[in-house]
Amino acid sequence: MFGLFKPKSVAHADGAGSTPSHQALISTNHQAEHVLRRLEWTVIRRLDGLLQGDYRTLLRGTGLDLADLREYQHHDDVRYIDWNVTARLQTPHVRVFTEDREMAAWFLLDLSPSVDFGSGDQHKKNVSVEFVATLARLLTRHGNRVGAQLYGTGVDTVIPARSGRLHVLHLLHCMLNRPVATDTAGTQLHELLQSAVTAIKRRSTVFVVSDFISSPGWEKPLGQLAQRHEVVAVRLMDPMELELPDLGLIPIRDAETGEQLLVDTHDAGFRRRFSRIAAQREAELRLSLARAGVDTLELSTDDDLVNAVLRFTELRKRRTQLAGAGKASGMRRHLTAVA
Repeated sequence: MFGLFKPKSVAHADGAGSTPSHQALISTNHQAEHVLRRLEWTVIRRLDGLLQGDYRTLLRGTGLDLADLREYQHHDDVRYIDWNVTARLQTPHVRVFTEDREMAAWFLLDLSPSVDFGSGDQHKKNVSVEFVATLARLLTRHGNRVGAQLYGTGVDTVIPARSGRLHVLHLLHCMLNRPVATDTAGTQLHELLQSAVTAIKRRSTVFVVSDFISSPGWEKPLGQLAQRHEVVAVRLMDPMELELPDLGLIPIRDAETGEQLLVDTHDAGFRRRFSRIAAQREAELRLSLARAGVDTLELSTDDDLVNAVLRFTELRKRRTQLAGAGKASGMRRHLTAVA
């Protein structure tokens, strides 16, 4: 897995003049700036024109200042029903609050060795970096704050929630400036999730960016996180993880354990068994995420990032509509019982 990120060593490098570590730091800062600038021109500019009014679906805030009262609509939160006004007018009414845009977004980033895999030009880590950069910049441009917790061999870096372009660059630098570990006992994703359960106090939107290749036990803390926050599981994928092409005899290395195997992908029976096991894992993973009550966005290494973000906004809108329909049904049953 990735080694421990030590801020003290970075601070020492800043005063070291032309040492190799100082040159590496400058190179990584330039790389972070290059990644963000490229995305601002190729992705974020396109999304600005496509999202328009759908921006609110990226991060929904709450508020405390009462602004108005209006009739209940199917997408409204049943908790905001004013029962006194509803009883007096015989029509459901809800309180409307001035929205608080201080809502924060948190990125829980799995940067374990399996995320370094990619069968084509893109690795899952590249997809993770670009997704985080795009979402973080879109959100901070509107005054929201973003923070992050980074997992390598453990939760080794915590970035407090702040706003601004420089803060996004700092986040990208932390993602990119990570040495590769030579051995690992396997990803323990529950450590990252449990850390977030205890560390994120205020209600937030939480993006869990991972390939979910991990030891068991992450389902419970993910469900606990979803009880308090709006959680989106951003799942990193590669097509070769689902189906092996016919490449003949090839060596395969498990990035999590370091184990190496020589497999014959020309064997059609082996490829079928591989696909069957991968499909079974897919079904189990999707079931676990659904049981945890989180939205899921799947990002493949051959995916288009703009389309992925647009899928995310559609996902949020559908979930809001379904939740509103369920609440409306429950409210009608309650009013019927009261009557």
